[in-house]
Amino acid sequence: MKLLRYGNPGAEKPAMLDAQGRMRDLSGVVADINAQTISPGGLAKLSAIDPATLPLVNGDHRIGPCVTRPLNFVCIGLNYADHAAESNMPLPKEPIVFLKALSAFCGPNDDTIIPRNSQKTDWEVELGIVIGTRARYVSEADAMDYVAGYCVVNDVSEREFQLERGGTWDKGKGCDTFGPVGPWLVTRDEIPDPQALSMWLDVDGERMQTGTTRTMIFGVRKLVSYVSHFFTLSPGDIISTGTPPGVGAGKKPTPVFLRPGQTVRLGIEGLGEQRQRTVAA
Repeated sequence: MKLLRYGNPGAEKPAMLDAQGRMRDLSGVVADINAQTISPGGLAKLSAIDPATLPLVNGDHRIGPCVTRPLNFVCIGLNYADHAAESNMPLPKEPIVFLKALSAFCGPNDDTIIPRNSQKTDWEVELGIVIGTRARYVSEADAMDYVAGYCVVNDVSEREFQLERGGTWDKGKGCDTFGPVGPWLVTRDEIPDPQALSMWLDVDGERMQTGTTRTMIFGVRKLVSYVSHFFTLSPGDIISTGTPPGVGAGKKPTPVFLRPGQTVRLGIEGLGEQRQRTVAA
């Protein structure tokens, strides 16, 4: 299934896509795409529904984040071998874990706000894992049982704030609108191998990132298990799993960064596409 949310910020309604890619309203079935909806029981209930019996959503609508705001928006740094190489950084021995501020959480096509005094706002197409069951001290063997599905994430990053201003990465990762999520939550049964997905990102029509989840250093099983040993993951939480090469900071001979008035498009095989316009704060 492909689940999504549409409508104005804070007033989104739940929906699913039918076989023709049309939105079908789920408001009469569930309150939202929330923890209850994406639990194993909730997904089983939805899978029994014939989408053709649901109201068709007509017209153009804003697409919101594919799940309600999570309790934890977890990110993994330097998790692609080829991205670590372009960054001239050694491969991590364990996953690098940080949290993105929830003020960054937004819809897949919402504007990206470039912060005041930013000189180095960058892009990162990433595979997002959506947790469906409370996960604490989970084994790698059982990790997939806790995954509801997957989505596209753009881990927008301000490199000066992240790397040159002291302290941790968080202040360069959690700026407003720096976490577009969606357009869809694609349930786990539709993605048999999350380690075999192609991914890409364009800026103003120029291909910047081309990659595959095959080059992830730590895969989905490892990440769900690993993170769950440090804090409890709740249904609806997102783990954004790192990015392939092609980020602006890695461009040679001169790094390239975003400026107001540009268009960023990105996508992952089977998970849909995002499109953001950059605007000044």
